[in-house]
Amino acid sequence: MQNYLDYLYNELIIIFKNKFNHLVSESEVVLTPCKKEFEGDFTLILFPWLKIFNKSPDEIGEEIGSSLIQSGSITSFNLIKGFLNLTLPDSFWHNNFQKLIESNLESRICIAQPEKFLIEYCSPNTNKPLHLGHIRNILIGWSVYRILKAIGHTVNTTQVINDRGIAICKSMLAWKLFAKGATPESTSTKGDHFVGNFYVLFEEKFKEEYKAWQSSVEGEFIFKELKKIDESESDFFKRYKNEYFNKDSQLGRLSKELLLKWESNDEETRILWNTMNQWVYKGFDATFQKLKVNFDSYYFESQTYLLGKDIIQDGLNHDVFIKDSDGSVWIDLTDIGLDRKIVLRSDGTSVYITQDLGTIAERHKRYQADHYIYVVADEQDYHFKVLTETLKKLKLQYSNGIHHLNYGMVELPTGRMKSREGTVVDADDLIQEVIQAASVNAQERGELSMLTIDERDKVIFDIGMSALKYFILKVQAKKKMIFNPEDSVDMQGHTGPYIVNAFVRIKSIIRKFNSSIVKNNSAEVNNSEKQLLLSCMEYSKILQDSGKQLDPSLLANYLYQLAKDFHKYYSEYRILNAESDSLINWRINISKLVGDHLEHGMYCLGIEMPSRM
Repeated sequence: MQNYLDYLYNELIIIFKNKFNHLVSESEVVLTPCKKEFEGDFTLILFPWLKIFNKSPDEIGEEIGSSLIQSGSITSFNLIKGFLNLTLPDSFWHNNFQKLIESNLESRICIAQPEKFLIEYCSPNTNKPLHLGHIRNILIGWSVYRILKAIGHTVNTTQVINDRGIAICKSMLAWKLFAKGATPESTSTKGDHFVGNFYVLFEEKFKEEYKAWQSSVEGEFIFKELKKIDESESDFFKRYKNEYFNKDSQLGRLSKELLLKWESNDEETRILWNTMNQWVYKGFDATFQKLKVNFDSYYFESQTYLLGKDIIQDGLNHDVFIKDSDGSVWIDLTDIGLDRKIVLRSDGTSVYITQDLGTIAERHKRYQADHYIYVVADEQDYHFKVLTETLKKLKLQYSNGIHHLNYGMVELPTGRMKSREGTVVDADDLIQEVIQAASVNAQERGELSMLTIDERDKVIFDIGMSALKYFILKVQAKKKMIFNPEDSVDMQGHTGPYIVNAFVRIKSIIRKFNSSIVKNNSAEVNNSEKQLLLSCMEYSKILQDSGKQLDPSLLANYLYQLAKDFHKYYSEYRILNAESDSLINWRINISKLVGDHLEHGMYCLGIEMPSRM
């Protein structure tokens, strides 16, 4: 915004020199948009100058205001308790309007020194479908990608797919025991849902097995001991579950055997593993297409879990890591307030940080990025602190570029979700729910009847996705949130459809305007138009701040306020039926400018704007 006020800053610097014999820099002069409850366009804060000039706020303000009027820089001013409110001439707004429409929006928002970013987001497990938590991850990652790219950075996206481990084997075992050869095709089930159902089935059978075991001699003894401390059966199962799985469970034993077969490259096991993973990948891709996101590269845990071993061996050679007597390898981070962290098990197998060390090394070879952004839930805060500090101790050049973009849990009004218990809201079901809600709203409004079925379905889909995406992105990532599908489609609320409606209104106005739009205009500028122009003038700063802070919510909330201001403008002023052709042109120009910024901003959030609702 500041470059639009250069002439005013220059005038103020001259006044400070001539009137007060004081040299100031532009950074010392604090100008802010005037609060709506006061008369004026911008406010000059006078408090820093009271002691310097040994004058009252009114004396200083009067001299500055009078000088600005004399120079023609402002048309009027008023003083309120140390704040000098300045009203600028209409020529200021017309000049800056011309700058906005004549400049290329993309070039106007670009930063001076672009960098390279790699963003990891989504990174699902292949034992279950994508769910509401994944949607928040995906939408944050994709919108950060879009924002950074829009302001001029070089940005790539990637993900690690967690396709190995005991959880994967649980789904595989359940399929072997209970599927009777069924496939996604034979059951008409989406692939990731199909495999996820067997993960839930494993948990159900595991609980049944526990109940049967409970009546055994060993189970009865343990349960009797438990009753002495007044624990319920469910509390016991929660507390004893892992120990029971590892020691007494038949299903646990078979799952671990399957994992060992996988690690030893047993052909039959690997064929089943690959087949079930392909089912899941096909399902994931269908969801990614609905969300309209993509990835430039993929990494798979089944390949990356070995990548870090060479790095660890090199670290051992340079005394960065410590090998214990049992053969396990550790890093000691107690000197920086963390603890000792295992990086390699005693049997030589890797842990999560092992693969992360290898993966980041491989990525740096490929991308040579300045920043590596990990969009991962805040439950992994400690893990990424350890990863970053380990990379620093290894003196790897990319250690300072690691950034964990953490986000809080997302819940439904009914509470938390649990994958293994089948209480998770699948991403596909959620998408379908908001699209259905959008369809009902569209039918009630009756404005899509003239469209073909395909056109209507496309508009409804876009509206539904705007509801889902915006509702999640408007909340700052670090905050926990509750997603309410009904609230997300509210046309009058703080929602995506509310913003879309402002854009659609603008499109409708332009469609109804029969004459050619004249861009040069000298109409009187009202306060609502000043607010809209000011918001458009601030757009590049908002977008750049969103990128700098990796925070799409800044942009999302800006767009809501811009849409809200336009709805107010639309209700207060006639546009197509204004008093003169000149005024009609001016107001259509203002509307189109707002529409361009709404469309570009929503695009940066990953939201496509329909032209009708």
